[in-house]
Amino acid sequence: MTIRSHQLDPPQPADRDWMEKAAKIALLGEGSVEPNPMVGCLLIRDPQKAPAEAEPAAPIVASGFHQRFGGPHAEVVALSQLAGHRFFSDTTLYVTLEPCSHHGKTPPCADFLVEKGIHRVVVGCVDPNPLVAGRGIEKLISAGIKVTVLDDFEETQELIRPFSKLIRAKRPWIIAKWAMSMDGKTATCGGISQWISGPESRELVHQTRGRVDAILTGIGTVLADDPLLTARPADGVTVRRRAVRVICDSGCRLPADSKLAQTATDIPVLLSVGPVHDRTNRQRLEGLGVEILEWPFADPAQRLGALLDELGQRQMTNVLVESGGGVTGSLADLDEIDELHCYIAPVVLGGVHAPGPVGGIGRSKMDARIEFDFQPPRVLGRDVFLVGRKLNAGNRPCPAKSGNSD
Repeated sequence: MTIRSHQLDPPQPADRDWMEKAAKIALLGEGSVEPNPMVGCLLIRDPQKAPAEAEPAAPIVASGFHQRFGGPHAEVVALSQLAGHRFFSDTTLYVTLEPCSHHGKTPPCADFLVEKGIHRVVVGCVDPNPLVAGRGIEKLISAGIKVTVLDDFEETQELIRPFSKLIRAKRPWIIAKWAMSMDGKTATCGGISQWISGPESRELVHQTRGRVDAILTGIGTVLADDPLLTARPADGVTVRRRAVRVICDSGCRLPADSKLAQTATDIPVLLSVGPVHDRTNRQRLEGLGVEILEWPFADPAQRLGALLDELGQRQMTNVLVESGGGVTGSLADLDEIDELHCYIAPVVLGGVHAPGPVGGIGRSKMDARIEFDFQPPRVLGRDVFLVGRKLNAGNRPCPAKSGNSD
């Protein structure tokens, strides 16, 4: 649905400042609301003043965020603090995502705002879900509510990028994580990788594991390290999700006595296998609770694409990739890496044959490179932590060929 610009109110000078505050509140739901997006809401009296100017007058009447999947949306959480109250003509509701207009797990928020008599609504971005996509805004305007849309507001767009990819591409948001030395090595020339990064970096990795839907790796990493791939953060840090462990293992070589197989009944393990694999071992693994996904494709790139489609169908929004260069390189070849988490340790390993973080076919031309926009670096102990998100101007990968995703 197209929203006519003449129907919208122009933004006021302080709108972006208040929306930035709403975006920070939305982040409190990270890891708990997926596959829904994170959403924050503020109800402000006298919104003409920017937050810094408004203090200490405390114009924030109410605030809320979407706290869990299936739970009340941010607008309802905020307004429930004011049961029975009507609102002044100088009161504005700021919400990072367009209020929903359809019945899902909760009633339409747009109807709720109309019922409450809200005077003005500022929306951070239009909902990409085809069930909404401007209909919530149209409903508010039809009820006589003034509506402003900050459709170029980067902070609110960033909040919904994983949700948008799941809606539009039917695939999860892929976070590729690796720890490397200053000379770009992820292990020694003898294959030893534990530990390049320091304890502070490893603690953050466990926190990240605790907010994603799945952790993806390859059988080579499993055979080398026998990882558990679970979130084990320090005391006091909440694990919001129990990530499914997903293994690319074309030949079904996962040992039955591995930590992954032995814990499959407690925390799910998905094994992605090809048409030719060890069926005796498969029976063993299935007996231990491992779920096998068999694909008819001989081409590893096709299997990997099919796996991403399957994870999308299962409504997995965020997938963390912790693997060697094979799986990461195959994802790069498919142009499916959306975010990078790079931990750089102040060490040099050297070695011509020491592995790097990204394998695959790679790019033969510089103008085919995948570009990322990096956030300011963080220092974790002695390490440097970088987070990058792929630029929207997507560069296409090389023509599809067989890669190594095992």
